[in-house]
Amino acid sequence: MSQNKKAVRAAFRDAVFERDSYLCRVCEVPCDIPKLDAHHIHLRSDMPAGGYVKENGITLCPACHIEAEAGRPSEYELYRLIESSFEQAWEASKKLEEQ
Repeated sequence: MSQNKKAVRAAFRDAVFERDSYLCRVCEVPCDIPKLDAHHIHLRSDMPAGGYVKENGITLCPACHIEAEAGRPSEYELYRLIESSFEQAWEASKKLEEQ
């Protein structure tokens, strides 16, 4: 993995965790940082620049991450929890792609 890709991924993770105060946004249970996941709400492959923007990310604990990967809660609900939307995530991703 290139140094640039590592930096983009680290910036995404840091921005998501900071915005979410290092808490799972679904169950709000504190969790050790190494176990937290900065989950992409919409598929990276479908987003400009891989969707590595906080508008497309949410902090999840391991149990809630498994559920999110299975579609529970829905993308819409995950976006609502972080006060974002697919459209906002897309626009932020486009800006990242242009950098």
